[in-house]
Amino acid sequence: MMLGSAASNQVGAALGAKAFPAIGPVGVVAVRQLITAAVLVPLVRPRFRGLTRAQWLPTLGLAVVFSSMNLTLYLAVERIGLGLAVTLEFLGPLTVAILGSRRIIDRLCAVLAGVGVLVLTDPGPATDFLGIAFGLVAGTSWGCYILLNRAVGQRLPGIQGTATASAVNAAVWLPVAALWFSTHPPTTAALLLAVACGLLSSVVPYAVDLAALRYIPAPVFSTFTSINPVLAALAGWLALSQSLAVNEWVGMGLIVVSNVIVSARGMTVRTE
Repeated sequence: MMLGSAASNQVGAALGAKAFPAIGPVGVVAVRQLITAAVLVPLVRPRFRGLTRAQWLPTLGLAVVFSSMNLTLYLAVERIGLGLAVTLEFLGPLTVAILGSRRIIDRLCAVLAGVGVLVLTDPGPATDFLGIAFGLVAGTSWGCYILLNRAVGQRLPGIQGTATASAVNAAVWLPVAALWFSTHPPTTAALLLAVACGLLSSVVPYAVDLAALRYIPAPVFSTFTSINPVLAALAGWLALSQSLAVNEWVGMGLIVVSNVIVSARGMTVRTE
């Protein structure tokens, strides 16, 4: 289930990237947000009335993060490729895990991840610093998503918070989509690719991950998510003809290893 979820997420991202020439990252993200809400809202039927201020604030924050996380990721994918963008985004949850720990080995993992970023990006005159910045913002958004999702889960039952945030997000993106597509007329193929992206990268992973977490501990799940950058690189290579240089594979490996060590340590402590 976890492997299928990760593969679905990255294949969906690759399909979304194939729609960039016609509708751009903004068009893909708009369709993705609308599709996610179209599936979650009827399924969950969130209650908007009666929510307190303490419930609305993290929910609205989650809606903002949904947009920033997806938009900056796809802007990064457009400039530096799927594998690199997802690897940089992966620094978000790794940072959250490290900041929540006081163990020396986890701090060393932070240094190792930093070295991985330097090796991965190989700063130089030809480096696309804007693309890297987009990837890092996506990572920051993912980290905020984890913290906000935890707060929402504590204040609203089930997946009410996520569905509510999706509805708010869709309400914001609907006029954006209308304006964007009025100046960037979409093709049928591009729309189908964007819809597939929304289903494969949002709806399917969310449902499958929720089911998988019923059978395995969260630290095991976190460790397994380390496969995402590798699957992203493979999806980028197969679907988008994006290949990685040796230094990029090495940098990706260092970041993945950092996450595995941190997650495995958390699993050991929890078991003890």
